[in-house]
Amino acid sequence: MKNKTNDASAVTVTVADYAGFCFGVRRATDTLEKLLGERREGERVVTLGELIHNGIYNARMAARGVETVDADELPDLIASACTECPVTLLIRAHGIPLQVRRVIEQGSAQNPQFHFVDCTCPFVARIHRIVQENCLPDCQLWVFGTRLHPEVEGILSCFEGEKHVFDSANGICQAIEQKQVSDVCKKRPIVVAQTTFFLSEWLKCQEIIKKLYTNALIFDTICNVTDLRQTEAKTMARTCDLMIVVGGKQSSNTQKLALTCRSEGTRTVLVEDARELVRQISQPYKNVGIVAGASTPNDVIEEVYKTMSEMENFETLLKDSFKTLNTGDVVTGVVEHVSDTELQLDLGAGVTGYIKAEQITDDPSAKLTALYKKGDEIEAFVIRVSDIEGVAELSKKRVDSDKNWQNIVAAAETHEVLEGKVVEAVKGGVLVLSNANRIFIPGSQTGVPKDGDLTALVGTETKFRVLEIKPGKKAIGSIRSVLRDERIAKEAEFWATIEEGKVYTGVVKSMTSFGAFVDLGGVDGMVHATELSWKHIKSPAEVVAIGDVITVFVKSFDAEKKRISLGYKTEATNPWNIFTSQYAIGDTATVKIVNLMPFGAFAEIVDGVDGLIHISQIAQTRIAKPADVLEIGQTVDARIVDIDNEKQKVSLSIRVLLDEAQAEAEAMPEEVAEEEAVEAPVEE
Repeated sequence: MKNKTNDASAVTVTVADYAGFCFGVRRATDTLEKLLGERREGERVVTLGELIHNGIYNARMAARGVETVDADELPDLIASACTECPVTLLIRAHGIPLQVRRVIEQGSAQNPQFHFVDCTCPFVARIHRIVQENCLPDCQLWVFGTRLHPEVEGILSCFEGEKHVFDSANGICQAIEQKQVSDVCKKRPIVVAQTTFFLSEWLKCQEIIKKLYTNALIFDTICNVTDLRQTEAKTMARTCDLMIVVGGKQSSNTQKLALTCRSEGTRTVLVEDARELVRQISQPYKNVGIVAGASTPNDVIEEVYKTMSEMENFETLLKDSFKTLNTGDVVTGVVEHVSDTELQLDLGAGVTGYIKAEQITDDPSAKLTALYKKGDEIEAFVIRVSDIEGVAELSKKRVDSDKNWQNIVAAAETHEVLEGKVVEAVKGGVLVLSNANRIFIPGSQTGVPKDGDLTALVGTETKFRVLEIKPGKKAIGSIRSVLRDERIAKEAEFWATIEEGKVYTGVVKSMTSFGAFVDLGGVDGMVHATELSWKHIKSPAEVVAIGDVITVFVKSFDAEKKRISLGYKTEATNPWNIFTSQYAIGDTATVKIVNLMPFGAFAEIVDGVDGLIHISQIAQTRIAKPADVLEIGQTVDARIVDIDNEKQKVSLSIRVLLDEAQAEAEAMPEEVAEEEAVEAPVEE
């Protein structure tokens, strides 16, 4: 049943080459068929958990007397096996945990009437062997897959040391960043993937691991048929206007096939059998592709193919489905009448549907007459049916919510970034409203520091990822992972454009005794204390404060070690340059005494530049010490007598000014001097 095409009724239906049972599933189902054919009188045939993930197949087997037990029922099952009622147990294709296998093996050894047959898929069994062979003290196990999937649980049980499960490349990045895994220098990563893991995501994971860790031991464990099945589905989805995925709703590989088809933008429905088609397809399609999960029986695929090929019969089924409306059905109707309070729809076969305004939108100001017109097609959920009146009460909001929920579920698998609005702060986190669905974001995933105010997020628009889907249409998301990715992208762009001498405007983030750290926009650089000021400072706090916005430039950087050395002081702010631009030898300056020494006094000329007034240049007469004439903080006039640019030293003299004043006074005519003496104020 490969590449089957039917051109009747202008419809082309193609069945994928790799549709239906894979090798491992076929091996398990053939084994069960053989056991049922050879079953002795009174013998019980039992499977540990579901032999394969397909509800239809398992229901058929149950009808033939095949029982299903859980691991905690094994002791009683083993004890019940006797000569009159022997027990044969089949281990499921997904494999089982090692501890459960030991219970089975021990029970078989102790009770000869209890037998077991291992139907574990050979590809899964190979992963078990790989993990067991590498279960060493200096190793850690990394499994890429779905944490609660039976196959992954079985793989984890084969490793006794440190082990981790990641569902995506994003998951491994987050774990590494948050240091949730041991240092690979101490514990070598042993890396495997669930057999049905997305190949494209697996390649991303490998690329990240190989780039960061050269000692990781990576095993390609994805089943080649899974890869071929997903590749074929993607190719078909590009040319078909409808893709039908047939298989169990709980099957991992079936769900991934549906996501693969939807990723191409093609209308995709997932059904377990042909009966579901009329509930999910409301119009004929010209090009239909059929793919099926690895646990889907061939006759189920055949029935879906037959139903879609006989388009005329299919259209009849569609009409019949409207004649027998039931509460909970999803139907498509044509708008017959529009008012601002409700819509009236023709559902076919004389059945009329009504949708009240509150079942269409939550916006009380919305005008239905402006949104809809006669002839529009609307998909709606059946709330209530009156067969006597021939009417049905419908809800469009319910269908929209269900569709949006499927988008949420799909986003959890593909790790798509969604947008929403934070509407409420609740215990332990916040709620984000996205397409009519509320997503819970734990406090640790909001990006708000521990014990921070989560109410500050309420009312803001945000981006998030869905981390986990829980029963009852509940979803857990993460804002932090998106912020982290944006930060990583921003960092990558930063490091790609950084160069020595480049100027940045940053914010002082923190300070130490030796310098200040500046946030340049997601990447930090450090300004050493010696680069903050041209003069000696005891602490960076003398120049900058946390929160200050400052302009810095790159002195040097090490992209590999993620280190940046920044400069803050410039030649334009160099005190010596300021001094030499304002003063020259022979100029007189007003200076401030800043220090007194036995050999002279130091005076500040401009901020950052001091000059020395030698003790011999302080007064006209010999003094014992500078403090006899000067005091710290005193302002005096002094002559600049020498400038040493190489050593950046300045010599000052007060005595020169005093000598000049004395010489000027002595050279003054006697009568002028007497007049000045008369006019001079008398001290009391």
